[in-house]
Amino acid sequence: MIFGQFPCDEAAGIILAHSLNLGGRSLRKGRVLSLEDVAELRRAGLAAVWGARLEPGDVAEDQAAGEIAALLGGEGVGPRAPYTGRCNLHAHTAGVLLLDRERLDRLNLLDEAITVGTLPPHAVVRKGQVVATVKIIPFAVRRELIDAWREVAATGPLLRVAPFRPRRAALILSEAPGMKDSVLRGTVGALRRRLEGLSSRLALELRGPHEVGALAALVRRARAAGCDLILLSGATVTKDRGDVAPAAIVAAGGAVEHFGMPVEPGNMLLLARLGEVPVLVLPGCTRSRRLNGLDWVLQRLAADLPVTREEIMRMGVGGLIRSPLEPEDEEEAADEAPAPRPAGPKVAVVVLAAGRSTRMQGANKLLAEVDGVPMVTRAACAALASRAAEVLAVTGHEAERVAAALAGCPVRLVHNPDYDEGLSTSLRAGLAALAPDTDAAIVMLADMPRIGAGHLDRLMDAFDPAAPQIVVPCYDGRRGNPILWPREFFGEMQQVTGDQGARELLTRHADRIKAIETDAAVFADVDTPQALEEARAGKASA
Repeated sequence: MIFGQFPCDEAAGIILAHSLNLGGRSLRKGRVLSLEDVAELRRAGLAAVWGARLEPGDVAEDQAAGEIAALLGGEGVGPRAPYTGRCNLHAHTAGVLLLDRERLDRLNLLDEAITVGTLPPHAVVRKGQVVATVKIIPFAVRRELIDAWREVAATGPLLRVAPFRPRRAALILSEAPGMKDSVLRGTVGALRRRLEGLSSRLALELRGPHEVGALAALVRRARAAGCDLILLSGATVTKDRGDVAPAAIVAAGGAVEHFGMPVEPGNMLLLARLGEVPVLVLPGCTRSRRLNGLDWVLQRLAADLPVTREEIMRMGVGGLIRSPLEPEDEEEAADEAPAPRPAGPKVAVVVLAAGRSTRMQGANKLLAEVDGVPMVTRAACAALASRAAEVLAVTGHEAERVAAALAGCPVRLVHNPDYDEGLSTSLRAGLAALAPDTDAAIVMLADMPRIGAGHLDRLMDAFDPAAPQIVVPCYDGRRGNPILWPREFFGEMQQVTGDQGARELLTRHADRIKAIETDAAVFADVDTPQALEEARAGKASA
């Protein structure tokens, strides 16, 4: 490329370097001058103009920017049309930006003529957001330089977006005497906002005393409900791996992986795991709306990125998010309104928990523990962690003991005095107690310990109130439980008698069934001591 000042007689075909105002008309920089343009320059009294003339082997700025941008994008990232020597790369989905800094630095060091600028690594991006920009500095670059960029980029994508995967989070709040309820509500509200910004939701809220045994029981409940992220906010900030909150996680069968992080605010965060489920003991800055270390960890978890001891300790460079001399803001996330009911059809869950356990040799199976949680409690927590608008538990046999097992679970208890007459009486009692605007009900047996919130949400996902069908879970060609029933069938269901529930209605309305494929958990009910042992061993009974 030849750049310089060209006499007007030689200016046809050059790229104009600077915009010119010719009185009634403007010629913008980057314009390729035509013979008519040159004539107008002469009429304006100009003898020469600054510009550039391309030579063989030169690639014009827009084409070059487009080619370079196409080399950089990986999964979730792509370029749009170039303009004025620039080509932006945009995120195709919301998530966390990942980049290869070492190779990007190598590319920028190749030559001053081509540059690429990006957002910081691990930046949270929204769909459509610009995550990087390629800029060609001169009007053209040599083909050999583009080939050099291509060689560096050939070993793999330099930019990609790890998309957010919706997570179902449980929040455990420990309480101490004298604590203000507004403090707890502020914590709930701040976490709800954080999770919703990451395409996740706060599905289950549990409260209990700040004691190891009580918190361990709540951790087990959260896992039994099917939550894939557990957050624990202590009445006091954790000061040691042996403190109350981490000790409770260990007592529940979990393991502490790391305590502390080189990020301020957020230093006192603790990372643990319960099987595959990450558990976070939250730092004191949780109630603040400002960015802190908890946000960085939640963002990576939501994008299915590894969060390990090493990953956390590498957050120190740039980890001073704000000066420690700035005033604290613990009160800025004060009182929060309750979470709004999820949009969409109003689906209730009716947990049938009135049976006598006649085949269990005198024991009440619903109070038997699986993974440390009574089966009736597991069922209630799974329903509460789902998107159900309301959860009812129908009690009967040993109603007081069942109600005690449900203490702390915000379910509405409905007593069935006629439980001796069979399952149908509990079904009638539960349906009669539903709110009049309920669109559908999931009938859930309390003796199916492997049913989690995800199973219930899949039934709700398949329900269309505009064309209501009975939604039945299936596995390996067989129907299981629980089952979603549209409101139009409630009347027939309340006419059922005996101990068979609404099974006969499935035959009567076979043309109205919508089957969804799921897993063997839909068969894993517990009727005998042997079935209980199988459930405790993680096996699904046929």
